Amino acid sequence: MAEELAAEARKKLYLETVGCQMNMLDSEIVAAKLRSEGYELTDDVEAADAVFYNTCSVRQHAEDKIYSALGRVRKLKSRNPDLAVGVLGCMAQKDQAEILKRAPHVDLVVGPGQLDRVPELLAAVKSGGGKAMAVSKARRDGTLESIAQSFTVYDPDREPSLRPTPFQAYIRVMMGCDKFCTYCVVPSVRGPEQSRSPEAILTEAQMLVDQGVREITLLGQTVNSYEKKGQDGRTWRLSDVLNAVQGTPGIDRVRFVTNFPNDMTDDLLQAVRDFPGISRSIHVPAQSGCDVILKRMKRMYSVAQYDEMLARTRETIPGVAISSDFIVGFCGEDEASFERTMRLVERARFKNSFIFKYSTRQGTKADSLYPDDVPEDEKKRRNNALLALQTRISLEDNEQLVGRRFDVLVEGPSRSTTRREGWGGQEQLMGRTLCDRIMVFEGDERWVGRFVPVRVEAVSAVTLFGRVENPVEPA
Repeated sequence: MAEELAAEARKKLYLETVGCQMNMLDSEIVAAKLRSEGYELTDDVEAADAVFYNTCSVRQHAEDKIYSALGRVRKLKSRNPDLAVGVLGCMAQKDQAEILKRAPHVDLVVGPGQLDRVPELLAAVKSGGGKAMAVSKARRDGTLESIAQSFTVYDPDREPSLRPTPFQAYIRVMMGCDKFCTYCVVPSVRGPEQSRSPEAILTEAQMLVDQGVREITLLGQTVNSYEKKGQDGRTWRLSDVLNAVQGTPGIDRVRFVTNFPNDMTDDLLQAVRDFPGISRSIHVPAQSGCDVILKRMKRMYSVAQYDEMLARTRETIPGVAISSDFIVGFCGEDEASFERTMRLVERARFKNSFIFKYSTRQGTKADSLYPDDVPEDEKKRRNNALLALQTRISLEDNEQLVGRRFDVLVEGPSRSTTRREGWGGQEQLMGRTLCDRIMVFEGDERWVGRFVPVRVEAVSAVTLFGRVENPVEPA
């Protein structure tokens, strides 16, 4: 009875996350901090004592989604004045005043560099202290002050229930960015590039192993720019971190995202090739296939240099799967520029590409330097054309995999409701190959978290469908 009363007394936290894996990890950390303050997570926003939105500012659609959610929660706030409403993350850093203007019922506005302060700020709001705001201060040159202290202090505190699965987790190896692409808000919302100490990374990897994690994804805005002097006196690069993490007993697979083309060094490629636990999937955004547009974006490489990087990657790592990002309709992109992007995708034959329509971002150089001169209808057309090309390439390349056998790490039940003809009544599961291809197959749900051998029988542009061969009995 006492335990039931204690459970009822715990406060409820509703936490919604928009954006990248960095935001997912940030939410995991915030939830862990608040759990120690007596909060537990709830999926029911109407039952919550605190409603937080962890936000993204990379594209306008992400911001629009948050303002819509804030509009809906206003009604809850009117019925329950004690409800605390918070906006966290990149949008909070970029648009503090605008958030409070458009959503005056918001109580907390907290940037990415101050997330370790959420418990004290929430406590202040709950005790009648009024609204709370904590964001990084801008230097005179427009960049953000260092946020390394909070970055290193709170990162190890984690909330396992927010992970992709119980055996998969993220580790942040660096934060911020120094590239200053003209379309990007990351330097102005996450601050300067800071690499974390290798000792802290390895300590966290061991902690995750102790919690049952078998697959780790190393995160950074430009993760392959990682560089940090360790306690041993030597300078560690990402290749060294990958080697050390994949060598941690209990870790079966290591991934890393996102990469910058200019920092795709030979030592990194050789590490991916030589160590069996490192994923043979590399995400390296191109953004455009036109040199004029790349220069306007301040990407610091040419199409020829990107092509050379692709060739070197494929020569070093046979069978590697490469994915990319593209922005269509960037300022000044004419039809000839767009056609050059189409030709790059045709040459590169990416495993998949994430394609986005350009949207202006307040505070970026592109917003102040260049007019947003590509009509919205034309952006949509180019988006659809590039997506159709990538889909065709992905399907053609996946068809070459029919009949091949892969070791698949089983992640859980498939989210797809489509069943293939001839399948029986077993659970439909999904997992990923070492090259990060999604595999769907029938099997025993007790295989989740284990490797099983699966032979490909059919494919779509995004999914392999297979049959398990000689599976090991569940433990």
